[in-house]
Amino acid sequence: MNKPSSNAQFDELIHAPIRLRICASLAPVQWAEFAHLRGILDVADSVLSKHLKQLADAGYIGIERFTKLGRSHMRVSLTKSGRQAYVSHVAALREITAGG
Repeated sequence: MNKPSSNAQFDELIHAPIRLRICASLAPVQWAEFAHLRGILDVADSVLSKHLKQLADAGYIGIERFTKLGRSHMRVSLTKSGRQAYVSHVAALREITAGG
């Protein structure tokens, strides 16, 4: 049996399908607006809010609220620890799927 690499660690919090898709959507960008995430994930506001709260409580994402043209907006980004956890989780998934 292969020894897992030091940077591969399965993360139960990230593994939930919507949270995994949130992290995957945020990984290649500096930030994304709530409305953009809602659209690409095709989920209700309440569902997205619930998952964002869980990621924020774990310190995996940062949430910034701001006003633009008189309307409230929310910007979401992966934190350094969130990005590390996501990359580590993806590495663990690759090991699992490679039979390691």
